[in-house]
Amino acid sequence: MDIKAGFDNVDNKTLARILREGGIPPYLVSWVSSFLGERSCTLVFQGAPGTPAPVNVGAPQGSPISPLLFLLYVAPLHLWIPRGLMISYVDDFALTVASLSYRGNIRRLQDLFDRLERKVARLGVSISVAKTELIHWRTPSQRRSPKCTSPIQIKGELFHRGNAVRWLGYWFTPALDPAAHFSRRLALAQGAFALIRRLSPPGAGLPPYLCHRLATSLIAPILLYGADLFTPGVGTTNRLDTFWRNVQRWTTNCFSATPTGILSVESCLPPVSLLISHRQRLAALRVVCSPPSVNPATARLHPSFPSLLAHRAPDSSRAITRGLSSVYLPLHWKSPRPVPPIRNHLPIDAVAHRTIPFTLGLSKMPMINSHRVCPTPILPPPSLMDSTYSALKKRARETLLAEWSSLFPTPGYYLHPPALHPRPFMGLGKFVAGRIHQMRAGKSYLAAHPTWRSPDADTSCPRCGLEPETFEHAILSCPSRQHSISRLLYGVTDVGPEAPLWSSLPLLKRLATFISVTSTGFPPTMFPPTTPPSSPPFSLSPPKVPPPVFRIFSLAEG
Repeated sequence: MDIKAGFDNVDNKTLARILREGGIPPYLVSWVSSFLGERSCTLVFQGAPGTPAPVNVGAPQGSPISPLLFLLYVAPLHLWIPRGLMISYVDDFALTVASLSYRGNIRRLQDLFDRLERKVARLGVSISVAKTELIHWRTPSQRRSPKCTSPIQIKGELFHRGNAVRWLGYWFTPALDPAAHFSRRLALAQGAFALIRRLSPPGAGLPPYLCHRLATSLIAPILLYGADLFTPGVGTTNRLDTFWRNVQRWTTNCFSATPTGILSVESCLPPVSLLISHRQRLAALRVVCSPPSVNPATARLHPSFPSLLAHRAPDSSRAITRGLSSVYLPLHWKSPRPVPPIRNHLPIDAVAHRTIPFTLGLSKMPMINSHRVCPTPILPPPSLMDSTYSALKKRARETLLAEWSSLFPTPGYYLHPPALHPRPFMGLGKFVAGRIHQMRAGKSYLAAHPTWRSPDADTSCPRCGLEPETFEHAILSCPSRQHSISRLLYGVTDVGPEAPLWSSLPLLKRLATFISVTSTGFPPTMFPPTTPPSSPPFSLSPPKVPPPVFRIFSLAEG
C-alpha cells in the first residue's frame, strides 16, 4: 500500500501533538512548528513571479529533515498484528498475515485495512488504493498444492493476486524464487550497459581504468542489487555471468577466445558468483557489528553470538521452534549446512554463520555506529572498534581473492595474480592498453598466439623469422625491433608478473610508445610494409632523372 501525497499532507498541529505525546522536548516541538509554519509558495511563469500564496500544510520536499518528520507523522499507523507483521518505508506500507487458510488471510487483511483507513483519516492523509498489490505466500510444503486465486476487495475494487510484488527494489514471488528478481536486474543492467558502452567502443574512447570504474560503480550495483539477501540459482547465475563477461571484454578489449579465467583477472572484475558471496559476507558483517538496540536484525541474533551488547528483541520468535523434531529443528548458527540440506538455518542465523571465519581470534565482534547507543563501561574505544571492523572487511577481501584463485584458476601459461583494483597500464589509451591486455592474455595478433580459427598457423615471428612471436620475444629479443627496444625499452628485462614494468609508470609509457612505433600486436592489416615494393613495369622511354640540387651552407665563427 502507498500513502497518497504523503509529504504534502503533513499537518503542522497534528505533528506537534504526536511529538509531544512521544516525549519530544518542548523546544524541539517549537522548532519543528516554526520550521513548518508560515510558509508561502510563489509560482514563476516565463520568468515573472506570481503572488505568494500561503502554504498551511505539508513538509518541504528536498529538506533533509522532512523524511524524518514524515516517519514520525505516520508512526501511529503501525498496528500490532497477532501472527502477522506490518512494516513500512517512508510512505510504502506492507501488511503480512498468517492463518490456516487463504480465505482467513483475506478476511484479516480486509479488517486490517479498515482499521488502518480510520487511522489514516485522523491524520488527514489517504491511501492510494490503485497502487495496492496482493500476493499469497507459499511455504515449501504448499508449493505442490493448487495456487490460491482468491482476490481481495478494498473500497469496492477487486485486487487479484500477483505473480510478483516489488518492495524497495526487491521482487518477491509467492515461492520467494530469486530468479524473478535477478531477471529484472539483468534487464536493467543490460539497458545501462547499452548506453555507457558507447563511451568506449573497441580500440577508442575511455581507457580501461575508467571502464573498470563504470563497471564497478554503475553496472555491478544495478546487476547485483538484492544479492545481499537473495542467492540466484545455477541457471540464473550463468545468465548473469554471460552478461558480466561482455562487460569484462568491453573493459579490456580482449577477444572472445580469451579464457574466462584470464578475462576476469585482466579486467580486475571477479566472477558474478564470487561477487555475490563477497556482498553477502559484507552485509553479514554490517548486521552482526551493528548495535542491537538500533538494528532490528541484529537484535534477533542468537543469544550465544559474541556481541558486545547482550540485548535481544523479545519478539524474535525463536520460541516457536522449541519442541520440534530433529528433522525440522533449525540448525545452530555455528553448525555447517549438511549436504544434502536436510536442515537449514533460520535466516538471521544463516547471516551469522557467514561471519564464522571472521570471528576467529576475537572474543567479541566490534560495534559500528557506537555513537548511537548510550556509552557503557564494557564498550571499547570507538577508534579501536572502527579499526577492527576495517580489518574484518580487509579479511573479507582477502577471502575473495583466495576463492578467486582457487575456484577460477587460469591456464598454466598465465601467471598474473588476481586484483580488485585496476592495474597501472589500464590508464593508458584504450587502443594501446587493449594490445597489452591481449598480449598478456595470450590471445592477440602475435603469431605465437593462435586462436581457435587458425590453430595450425605458423608461429614464427613475421619480422625476423627466428623464434615464435611471443610477448617476451616481441618486447625483449626480436632482432628486427632491436633499434626501438634499445631506444625505448632500456631497463626492461622481464615481462613476468613480478617485473618492475607493471608498477612503473615511466616504463609503461615507454612500452606504450614502443607498441605504437613498432605496431606490435596490431592487426595484420595495420602493419607497416616489411618488403620493398615491386619493380615498376618495363618502359621504352628513359627514366626521368631529377635535376641535381645544390645546397650552400655558411658557418659563422663563434
